[in-house]
Amino acid sequence: MPANHDWRSQRALRLASGTALCLAVSFGLALPIPFLAPLICLALLATLPRPLPLKAGIGLAVLAALTTGSGLLLIPLLRYYPASGVAIIGLSLFLAFRYGLRGGNPLLVKFLVIGLTLISAAGTADFGLAVLVIEALVKGLLLAVLVAGLSHWLFPEPANSPGLPQPTRLPADAASWVALRAALVVLPAFLLALINPASYMPLIMQAVNLGQQSCTTSARNAGRELLGSTLLGGVLAITLWYALGLFVHLWMFFLWLLLFGLLLARKLFALSASRQSPAFWLNSLTTMIILLGQSVQDSANGKDVVQAFAVRMSLFIAVTLYACLMVQWLDRQRQPSSLPTPP
Repeated sequence: MPANHDWRSQRALRLASGTALCLAVSFGLALPIPFLAPLICLALLATLPRPLPLKAGIGLAVLAALTTGSGLLLIPLLRYYPASGVAIIGLSLFLAFRYGLRGGNPLLVKFLVIGLTLISAAGTADFGLAVLVIEALVKGLLLAVLVAGLSHWLFPEPANSPGLPQPTRLPADAASWVALRAALVVLPAFLLALINPASYMPLIMQAVNLGQQSCTTSARNAGRELLGSTLLGGVLAITLWYALGLFVHLWMFFLWLLLFGLLLARKLFALSASRQSPAFWLNSLTTMIILLGQSVQDSANGKDVVQAFAVRMSLFIAVTLYACLMVQWLDRQRQPSSLPTPP
């Protein structure tokens, strides 16, 4: 293999193996909301070319607990003053996305958005459920940091490898516009989740994912980027589910996800030619893990997996179509010369 492909191969192997191993360990240990850990591990391996030191990992877990715990403070507002609570959450989402677009840490933005939406929505139904979600996030993050470190040890980064491209820091006015767009993408899913937080938890996770992805796509590419990646993630989840049915075992789950992860990681790190952006492939893999992880939990709880998947996939497509339309509509409100160039 050519030398310039060595670092790409290492990153692809690291991302696929780390995500698959994290999923197997998370389900094997029966962690609460077990598909959260591989999602966090995927984000770490896709954005960090070097492993996090243990002290930094613990610090990140504490930071995640504090940022997601901010959602607990909004529960009384949502219960007793729902209109004010929703308005404050909408404003906070805008500020969180704007912070990320102005050069902030994308992982911190993700935890902030999850705290504002997932934790506060869960707490309106049951305070214990909100605490359980925070516990799942912290445990999942600690597991993800450990597995990511192991993956870096197994597939070390070559010394001459380039760093990951840094997102462009948008000007203040452009960042505000794109942040407003992202907040409006996430808000309807949050409002829907207030009806039944336990059932719509995966939808919020997908909306958070779409909100961050909408920050890096233009109106012209929104349909292909957002809807295309969501549909591909659904198709991959269905395929892996039926493949897993040939021999149901935890380590077969690991091997199948490893295979699918390698196929997508090759596209993500440009080891094979692709017309799509890296965000497209990353969102496809994220969507697949959310859908598949929830389907496994449905099966364990004795639910009709096919019916639950059909309803969940329909909601995913609906919120993605809404996101595409929102991106298109908002960008048409501005003069073409003033539209921000996505990072």
